Amino acid sequence: MKIYTKGGDKGKTSLLGGTRVAKYHERIEAYGSTDELNSCIGLLIEELPENSDQKELLKTVQYKIFELGASLATEQDKQQLYAPDLKEAHIQQLEQAIDAMQAVLPEQKYFVLPGGHKSVAMAHLCRTVCRRAERQVVLLNENEAVHPIILPYLNRLSDYLFVVSRKLAKDFGVEEVYWIPEK
Repeated sequence: MKIYTKGGDKGKTSLLGGTRVAKYHERIEAYGSTDELNSCIGLLIEELPENSDQKELLKTVQYKIFELGASLATEQDKQQLYAPDLKEAHIQQLEQAIDAMQAVLPEQKYFVLPGGHKSVAMAHLCRTVCRRAERQVVLLNENEAVHPIILPYLNRLSDYLFVVSRKLAKDFGVEEVYWIPEK
């Protein structure tokens, strides 16, 4: 497979299906953001301790993000060719992981700032990139329908990543960094 084709040298790229669009097209922005999210999650996985109970789930998440990215990269009228293999069970898996982590975390009383440990900050970075991807998919969905499971999955994933950041702070024995407004 040849890596460079020179086809994008003038600011256009191809969707799955062959249509050429500008590299700033809403569909490109949406799947580009999910690609960036996948890279961030890969880095987070490498920052986790070997015995982390979140590693396997995050690896599964990477596969699911790749699948939904392929769906987002596909022309509107060919969506059935690359429908993501996402099920309600994948959302429930994230919810169960959130519930399990929250069961061992202290009650959250303040907004939490990224920091305290490199892996905690990395989980927050993943969360914010996930939220951006979600916003891009919402924008795309205003003009071209996207697979209906993608938005709930991204929404739940960002919640999951937030709770992962809190759980990592606990696991590493570092205090969460709170935003407490000055009076």
